[in-house]
Amino acid sequence: MVRRFEDRVFLLLVVAATVLFLWLVATFFDAILWALVAAIILAPLQARLVRWRPEQPGSMAVLTLLVLITLVIVPLMVLASFLLQEAAYLYQGIQTGKINFYDYFDQMRHALPRWGRLQLNRLGVGNLDALRDKLGAGLSSSFQTLAAQALNLGQQAASFLLSLIVMLYLTFFLLKDGKRLSSLVIGAVPLQPEHRRALAQKFAAVVRATIKGNMAVAVVQGGLGGITFALLGIGSAMLWGVMMAFMSLIPAVGSGLVWVPVAIYFFATGAVAKGAILVFCGVFVIGLVDNLLRPILVGRDTQMPDYMVLISTLGGLELFGVSGLIVGPVIAAFFLSVWAIFIEDRARLASFDTEAQG
Repeated sequence: MVRRFEDRVFLLLVVAATVLFLWLVATFFDAILWALVAAIILAPLQARLVRWRPEQPGSMAVLTLLVLITLVIVPLMVLASFLLQEAAYLYQGIQTGKINFYDYFDQMRHALPRWGRLQLNRLGVGNLDALRDKLGAGLSSSFQTLAAQALNLGQQAASFLLSLIVMLYLTFFLLKDGKRLSSLVIGAVPLQPEHRRALAQKFAAVVRATIKGNMAVAVVQGGLGGITFALLGIGSAMLWGVMMAFMSLIPAVGSGLVWVPVAIYFFATGAVAKGAILVFCGVFVIGLVDNLLRPILVGRDTQMPDYMVLISTLGGLELFGVSGLIVGPVIAAFFLSVWAIFIEDRARLASFDTEAQG
């Protein structure tokens, strides 16, 4: 009886220590998450380098980290600087009147047939003056929010730099001691060995699928969309390309949310050739990237239903921000895996009981 009480007290201490530690490092949640993601993605490269120099795992981890910095982090920083310039140019154009969304709407309204204008009036958007007021208030509020966010980012530059350093530091040790650390963590989980292995494999598979599949497809679609916009003479093409890349991460929505309204504008204003080119590229170039690349990069055995990916991605973005792109699908994958294991165990127990009764 005493030993059982002591075991319960010790288990309570384990839970309390774990909760306190998680609370302590919660500030660096994003850094820890992305370090874990980077280590999982780069693990095959690290393994090849270690086979090449087995006596120098630390040096090979540094080399792998340099690959990450050179091919991912530096290009992202350069892209971010260009995007800030594009956003500043767009904001300046709106402020000076060079970019006037009211005129674009007015052109589309006059290009519509009479029944189309009547439908706009019924929807309450046919009155240009009223719409101008609504759009003006919306744009003013949006740019005030963006300005506040930009100021906030500037004030938190030191925090971002610290998080980046923590992420790279953790990535180094996860690459260097990844196998040992993963064995310790998996071995400490109070589950049956087959359940531990299945959940660990599912976690790694979903992370790789999300990065290799969703992210890679988003980059390709965004790049193609930006190039298409630039060739058609649409301003701030890089900014729109990034928006298409972001939208492509959301299943059943995709980059069409960006290019379809532009194509409609082209058709409505008489630029039929540009509209046709944009629709062709959107459907047969940008749209087919998902169907062609995702099965190759992800593999059909690791994919979840589209509706589950959509719900988990949107929920992850709402709760965790950008990190939700990873956290959301991982939580959904764990949900499906745990229930699959549970159903399988129930079926096995039912079969065993039937045989025993027979």
